[in-house]
Amino acid sequence: MVWLHEEEAFFPSDIYAQVTNTHPNINLTTIEDPPSPLTLENLDLLNAYGHNGRNVFLTSNLDVTTEPVWLTGIVPDSTGETREITSSVIIVNDRGSGKVDAFYMYFYAYNQGNTVFFQELGDHIGDWEHNMIRFHNGTPQAMWFSQHNNGQAFTYDAVEKKGIRPISYSAKGSHANYGVQGTHDHLIPDLNLPAGFLQDYTSKGLLWDPTLSAYHYNYSATDHSFESINGSPVGAMYYRGRWGDQQYPDDDPKQPPPFFGFRKFVSGPTGPWDKHLNRTKICPDNGILCIVRDSLVP
Repeated sequence: MVWLHEEEAFFPSDIYAQVTNTHPNINLTTIEDPPSPLTLENLDLLNAYGHNGRNVFLTSNLDVTTEPVWLTGIVPDSTGETREITSSVIIVNDRGSGKVDAFYMYFYAYNQGNTVFFQELGDHIGDWEHNMIRFHNGTPQAMWFSQHNNGQAFTYDAVEKKGIRPISYSAKGSHANYGVQGTHDHLIPDLNLPAGFLQDYTSKGLLWDPTLSAYHYNYSATDHSFESINGSPVGAMYYRGRWGDQQYPDDDPKQPPPFFGFRKFVSGPTGPWDKHLNRTKICPDNGILCIVRDSLVP
C-alpha cells in the first residue's frame, strides 16, 4: 500500500488515458499514419518505428504549460481505490526453485520535479515507479523501492506494514518510493539523508491501494514474454517507447532557460519492460552497489 503526500497534486492515473491524450512522435515530429486507433492492446505496433520503438514518444495533445486536467490523475477514495480507472500493473516473475519476484508498478500521468534554488527541474509527462518484493517458498524476503535513477532495498521484516501488507511512501510530485516519511535528499544513489541539495518529501496524506485497480501479468525471463491474466492488455507491456513528451529544446517557448545545464522539462520514461524484470539481486542490475538494509535507515 502507498501513502501519497498530503500536498500531492499529481495522483495515480489511468494508463489508457495516457494513450488517448497523446500522439506518437519521433524527433519532435508526429509519425505519419500511425496505427489507429492506438490502444493498450496494440501499443506495441509503435515498435515498428524509430529504432524498434525506442525513439517513439507519446506526446501530449495539449500544451503542458496549460495544465491539462488529465495530467492530475484520480484521487483514491476512502478504500484506497482509484475508481473507474486502471492505475497500476502487477507483474510476477517465477524464477523457479521457489523464487518469485512480484513487481508493483505505479503509473502517474505527470512527474513534478524537485525545486532547487527556487527552480523547478526535471518535470516530465508520464511517470512509472515501482516496488518489488522477492519471495522464497511463498515467504517475502526483501523489498525494493524505486527512487529516480536507482533506489533502496530493505529486508521484508524491516519495512513498515499495515497488517501483513508492506507500506511505501510516494514522494510529493516525483513519486519516488521510500520506506519512511519525512525529507529525503537523493543526490547520492542508494543513500537518503534528511537534508541536502535534491530533496523529496513524503508524508501520510492519502493511502492508495494499487492492487484494487491493476492489470496483472506473468513474465517469462526465458523469452522476455508477458502472459495476460484476466484479460489484461498485453501490447502496452511490449511497447519500447517513452510514455511522455521528448525533452523540449531550449528554443521551445514551453522550456524555461536552462539552470546550470538542467531543464525544467525532460523526456518521459520507458515502461515496465525496462525495469529489470529478471534482476539477479533485489536491486536492478545497473552496476550500483546493492545494499539490503535490515532497518529503515538512510
